[in-house]
Amino acid sequence: MTVALTVPQPVSRWETGPTARNSGLPPLRRLTTTVPREYVHRSAVTEVFLTDWHGSGPNAWTVTAQWPRAHSFYGPARGMHDPVMLAETARQAAILLSHVGHDVPLGHPAIWGRLRYSVTPAALALHSAPADLELHITDHDIVRRGSRLATMRQVYSVLRDGQELGTVDGTLSCHTPAVYRRLRGAYADLEQALARTIPLPEAIDPALVGRDRTADVVLSPATGENRWQLRIDITHPVLFDHPVDHAPGMLMIEAARQAAYAAAGDTPSLAVAMDCSFVRYTELDAPCWIRAEAAGRDEAGLPRIAVTAEQHGCAVFTATVTCAPVT
Repeated sequence: MTVALTVPQPVSRWETGPTARNSGLPPLRRLTTTVPREYVHRSAVTEVFLTDWHGSGPNAWTVTAQWPRAHSFYGPARGMHDPVMLAETARQAAILLSHVGHDVPLGHPAIWGRLRYSVTPAALALHSAPADLELHITDHDIVRRGSRLATMRQVYSVLRDGQELGTVDGTLSCHTPAVYRRLRGAYADLEQALARTIPLPEAIDPALVGRDRTADVVLSPATGENRWQLRIDITHPVLFDHPVDHAPGMLMIEAARQAAYAAAGDTPSLAVAMDCSFVRYTELDAPCWIRAEAAGRDEAGLPRIAVTAEQHGCAVFTATVTCAPVT
């Protein structure tokens, strides 16, 4: 079984239509709304952060987004927006531009290869209104198979109120449904893949990973120092916004963040930077083990934590997380 996404016929959402044009009334002013959820591979409209897009040059784009002041999963803490929300915003923007900028049909899977982000902590401050962002994106290293986009690298400069909030650098690959089925083999059957999901193990203490709800903890206790089992809850309304046949990329990023926070000990931390490599698909039918260890310090002296996810004895995901202490 595969999931095909559909979208209505494209119509400008600011077009007034014949009735309005002939009524003698002034045209509707341009209003803010979210982009179609299908364009960012989301089922819930409430999980769409992007509001608009336009081309700004050859292989260059401007995408706007809004971060809410409250969110069920990427919620603010200690007066700051969640920095990992930048990764999800970039994920949505990459998929949006694959469709509207590179003509990738809906229903074609998009897979991350690498994702790096960094944020300016001061720009994450929670204000009395939602955070309106501008993402200035350029496409690089574009590879096509025939007329279809195969892979590309994107570089982001993200502004909030004209000030730099952060940067993102990521690679994306797009596959036709037929190619994806060949890549996934037996796992391409969505119903069977979900049916084989291993039982959900217990969660570690939410306070150890900067969470206040057990349901949002993605690590389970395991033997060994700074070692955990990945908790894959296919009913989670955000991480599994729609059914997928493997652990989503944002689940792996969240596991890296939580592992880094747990390894940092009692000092509250903020994941101000992350460098992630998606090596293999993380399957639902076998345990995935998460390890964390110190990896030195960055140029500003902030501690780095190296996180590795292994399944069947092979690395499936790696990340280096830079943590800034917060009060």
